[in-house]
Amino acid sequence: MATATITRSRHNKVIAGVCAGLAERVGWKPKTMRLAFLLSCLLPGPQFIAYLVLWMVMPQRDY
Repeated sequence: MATATITRSRHNKVIAGVCAGLAERVGWKPKTMRLAFLLSCLLPGPQFIAYLVLWMVMPQRDY
């Protein structure tokens, strides 16, 4: 079930919970989102910087 807002996961996280929060928002499994992020890092672009920005901007889930 997709959440209404994007929040970082407290329990299903590897580094900061960003990929798990994004996965819940779009309805994917967290492992799939992590794999997509890692594969996107092979392409040129600011993926790592976007992850860091999301880590700072996304609130952590209360539960």
